[in-house]
Amino acid sequence: MISKIVHKSKPITLVGAGDVDTALLKQVISFAPTLVAADGGAVHIRDLGLMPDAVIGDMDSLSGNLKAELPKTILHSIAEQDSTDFEKCLMRIEAPAIVGLGFLGGRLDHQLAAFHGLVRFPKQRCILLGPNELVFLCPPAIDIPLNVGTPVSLFPLGAVTGRLQGLKWSFDMLDFAPGQRIGTSNEAAGAIHLEMSAPYMLCILPASCFEIVLAALTAQTD
Repeated sequence: MISKIVHKSKPITLVGAGDVDTALLKQVISFAPTLVAADGGAVHIRDLGLMPDAVIGDMDSLSGNLKAELPKTILHSIAEQDSTDFEKCLMRIEAPAIVGLGFLGGRLDHQLAAFHGLVRFPKQRCILLGPNELVFLCPPAIDIPLNVGTPVSLFPLGAVTGRLQGLKWSFDMLDFAPGQRIGTSNEAAGAIHLEMSAPYMLCILPASCFEIVLAALTAQTD
């Protein structure tokens, strides 16, 4: 069993090495003050004059100068290459929710790898947040009080049957799968209710919905 490195009773902020909007990071920290860096993501935390609570990864993108200024007690080098730095963090964090910045935008392969991480560790309530959009893996059921007209996209990474309520195009027990049916470019008619038969559905919403989604995910009990 893999030991947890970070144990918190409140949401934590996980910072990756990709592009990070400083103002957005400051906003997220106010909701999730514990800071964990995925390898080179530590640079974004230090740029704010803050110190991460933990740095987790294979340390291949952490510069020598930055590594030298970080306390050795917060550095957790994981050498294996069967997982990404993001996945290494997900395996070692215990918290009611994780907000990840620095994982959207930039290289497309890195984004796809992050989406794979969400599916690989479905018990983690994790929001990937960028300047314009956010992405999270749908739990078995979730209620989100959205405003009318809010864009809602659903993208399956595996075969999944979903009940979609409160959307402009709502469906009861509709089958989704890559290469068969996706659910992009929908919109909210108000509060939405989503149920999924399996942990394979990504939900994509505007970044402005961050606080609402965080509250909805942390309300999950399964």
